[in-house]
Formats: sequence, C-alpha cells, structure tokens
Amino acid sequence: MTAPAAVLFGTATALTVGTTAHARPGTGDDDTGTPGPETLNDPVFPALGNDGYRVSSYHLDLAYDATTRLVSGTATLRIRATQSLTRFSLDALGLDIRSIRVDDRPATFEQADEKLRVTPDRELPEGCRATVCVEYSADPSRSLAHTAWVPTPDGFAVCPQPNSAHTVFPCNDHPSHKADFGFRITVPNGLRGVANGLLTCTEALDGDRTAYTYRSRSPMATELVQITVGDYVVKDRQGPHGLPLRDVVPTARATALEPALSLTPGLVEWLEARLGAFPFETYGLLPCNSDDPKAFDFTGLETQTLTLYKPNFLLQEEKKIGSHMMHELVHSYFGNMVSPATWADLWLNEGHADFYGLLYRYERGWADSLGLTTMEARMQNTYARGDQWRHDSGPVAAPNAVNLFDSQRYLGGVLVLYAFRQLVGEEAFHAVERAFLDRFRNASATTQDYIAVASEVTGQDQSGFLSDWLYGTTTPRMPGHPDWTVNPVASSLAAPHSLRGGHYHDNSATL
Repeated sequence: MTAPAAVLFGTATALTVGTTAHARPGTGDDDTGTPGPETLNDPVFPALGNDGYRVSSYHLDLAYDATTRLVSGTATLRIRATQSLTRFSLDALGLDIRSIRVDDRPATFEQADEKLRVTPDRELPEGCRATVCVEYSADPSRSLAHTAWVPTPDGFAVCPQPNSAHTVFPCNDHPSHKADFGFRITVPNGLRGVANGLLTCTEALDGDRTAYTYRSRSPMATELVQITVGDYVVKDRQGPHGLPLRDVVPTARATALEPALSLTPGLVEWLEARLGAFPFETYGLLPCNSDDPKAFDFTGLETQTLTLYKPNFLLQEEKKIGSHMMHELVHSYFGNMVSPATWADLWLNEGHADFYGLLYRYERGWADSLGLTTMEARMQNTYARGDQWRHDSGPVAAPNAVNLFDSQRYLGGVLVLYAFRQLVGEEAFHAVERAFLDRFRNASATTQDYIAVASEVTGQDQSGFLSDWLYGTTTPRMPGHPDWTVNPVASSLAAPHSLRGGHYHDNSATL
C-alpha cells in the first residue's frame, strides 16, 4: 500500500538529499564495495529489513512538544558491516529526516518508499564498526499506510508489531536482528516519559522539562519497543524472588486498575514453575491512556518488559482477564526472549502464549468463550475445524501478510503443541520447551529450530510428525484420541480473520 502523498512529507518525495555529496575514497573501477541489500527476504513481509550490516545497539533520544504534539528525535545506531558497503539502507516511513552522520561525518541520504538509503562519505569495509546518527522529526497523528503511533489525549504510546517500528525510528525492522536499546525521553513537566527496561536517570531541564533515561538489559527486536508519554504514575511492587514489577498507569485510573495490576505476582509465579525464571529485569503493564476503540485493534501487546493494554479490559473481574494476562506474560519467553526468525514462525509466539494461557484458565475452572472448561474439550473443538482452517488460512507455519494474526497461528498453534504433548508425554514435552528457551535465549529461532530441539531432547526424529502438523494441508490424526474427527471443508467459507487498519483482530482463545 502507498500512503497518501499529502501526508508523506519527506517520504513521498522521490529523493530527499540530506547533504552535498562528498567524494568517497576507493570508489573507482577497483572498488569492491556494493550497496547493501534492501531486504531480508522475509516470507511474509519480503520488503522488510536490510542486509549487509548488523545493528548492535540503538539509542533513541526523543523530545515531545505538548503544544505542537510533534516528536523530534535522534537515533544513534552502532553497526558492523558484514560486507564492504558503499551504501546501506534502513527501514523508515513517515519520518522527516533532517540529517545523517556516519562516524561523525555528513552522509547523503534519500528516501524511497519505506527505505532510507544512506551513503557514507567513505566506503565501510567488511567487519568495520560505525556509528550512524539520524536526526528526524515525526507527527504521531500523521496518516500512513500503517503506523505504530497511538496518539492519546496527553501524549502517545507505540505498538510496532509486526512491521511498524520504522514509523517511530529508523531501524533494521526485523525480529531476526535484535539489538541493545537505550532511551532518553524529554517531556514537559507534569508528563512522564516511559520506555522498555529500567529507569537509570531522571534529569530536570530548563524550560520546565524533564528527561527520563531507560536501558534494556537484554537485546530486543524492534517490534517490541515501547515508548509512551502521558499523565502516568509508576506503581512498583515485588514479584517472585524479588523481581521488580513496574506498572505505568494513567494517574486518574490508578485506584480502579489496582485489582488487575495486583494479579501479576501470582501469574509470574505460576509461569516460572513451568518455564523457568522470568527472563528480564522487570515486568509490568501499561494501560494506555485512551478509551478510543480505534486507538489500536487488539487488547494487549507484549512490548518487552511492559505490556500495552486497553485500560477498560483490565477493569473486568479476574476470570475475564486472568487468562489473557497470562497469554501476554508468556510472550516474555516465547516472542521476546526467543523471537521469531521470520514472521512465518509467529505460531511459536502465539501458539505458546495461548497454550499456557488456556492451561491457566482451565486449572481455575473458568469457562472459555465457548463455555468449555477443559483443554481436551477445547482441542477437540479446534481439531474438528482443522481442515477448514488449513483451507482458509493455510498451514499453521505458512501464513501470509493478510492472515498472519488469525486463529490458525493462535489456536492452530495450540493444537500442534497439544498433539506433540500427546505423542511424547508431559515430562518430555516440558523438557523440550525449556531446552528450546535455553538454546535460543536472547536470540531468534525458526520453526525448524524447534523441531530440531524436539528431536534432540526426545531422542527420536520428530521432523515428520511436527512437519505434518505445521505444514500439512490436512489435519493429521490426534495421538491418544482416535475417535476425534475433522469436519468436512465448506469451500464457500471466507477466510476467518484478516488484518484491519494495519493491526489485527483479537484471535487469542484466552480472551
């Protein structure tokens, strides 16, 4: 899709030149450098990401103007060239780029579609490290083909998943390219700036402004970044084993939201007993300060260490919210600590989050949205729909951009995990889960990586069984349940779910 030309100031222009071109040494006929590829060839989003370099860290220095409601920013990237580069690209959309410097030397740049092409004044040899500094501004209310910005009455939040982090800051926007992150957010006094990780510094500045600095201790995928500004209060509490829990709550709703926020320590304790110690330095909830039903098209989003929520959802009684709060917490392990290597591997995130979220629900005797109270009953119901879902939405591990977040990646993923547990038994299943998390801690993993770990841990080749469940066009027989049947396919049915407005419907069975 192409955003309206009128709103793409600085991006709709065919070429936006940042500085006068400089001669670059070593660019004659014997030059060995080439422009870096402008894609990582993701099977779902083929234009997303860039190659030829890796980003080791981002530092985002953002300032919010409450009068204009605009954001000015400086993104500082530390990169390492994986090939000799005469030019490299970043993902960027809707950002008004003012200048770019590479190792403190002016670089030329141009913006074309969703790419920001950077030409340093000298070639970057393979293996070299460089610092890239991009100065830019952004309008969180700008209309774009897709956006991560969530404007609120007193500021903004961001929801980058899956492919919109680059509407907030220039980046290599792909989950396989995780990096360290630091943030400095400057806001008018009376507002608070918040980001992933731990607060490391608060500075009182001239002009009645305050700067908040945060750092994430673990690498992070760009789609998991959270930056928010508004009238919030931070509520601290302690989780299991002294884990610091931090909730960022609209000041006017702090009391009303407390019953939901107080559930987190128990949720963490339950999950740690199954998946091991919580993987990050802190966790908490961010009920975004907006009641606009169009603000974002989901209930919760697992931005790392700080899950974004619609506040009204959390005002419900525990049995209405506990299962989904568990779903989002599980993402700290599956999706955040271990990120998908491609967007086709999303079932690893959503299937696991729904699997443990449903287990938590049924252990407490809470009926689900279908009125069912056991995992077996829900899986039998899901199993009956298997061929229809494969017909409408493709196999579990073969999504496209339209059906990426439909029920096949959520409940379909749960069904795969349930079948595997039925095959190998609960003890072996949990051994596989923990081994997979340990093997790919703070990295990204593919579906084939999960299959390889499953085979290694169980001592048997699981590739045939899991491949049939993940990639087959028909639903395999369910181990332990020879009586379960699959409904015939009704070819006239439309695909059950689709993207809307750049985000997705709530298809989690934990709601």
